[in-house]
Amino acid sequence: MSFPVRLMSLAFLALFSGAAALAEEDPVFTIKFADGKIDPPVVEVPANRRFKLILQNEGTTPVEFESNELRREKVLGAGTSSFIVIKRLDPGEYQFFDDFHLDTPPAKLIAREPASP
Repeated sequence: MSFPVRLMSLAFLALFSGAAALAEEDPVFTIKFADGKIDPPVVEVPANRRFKLILQNEGTTPVEFESNELRREKVLGAGTSSFIVIKRLDPGEYQFFDDFHLDTPPAKLIAREPASP
């Protein structure tokens, strides 16, 4: 196989393998923090599937998303946002909290299997 043909084959594979990855994007969920408040306090996410959490600090003080069960933490300055990708969760409940506002009640992620058709 000549070099140009091989190059075209690789380009074709790269193009269409990327299209397959884009066809099924990871679900995205947003959690907002604001000076000791977490909204929503309960987030339902898919079990056994990768997903993305967008963390937004809409308050005037720093916050820290922390979950011992998820083994994740992320500090956000006032007015900033970031994200965390969770690769897979077994079905169940996972608490998280704002470690800089410990008087705030913890919130939770609930990982559920999709309903059968």
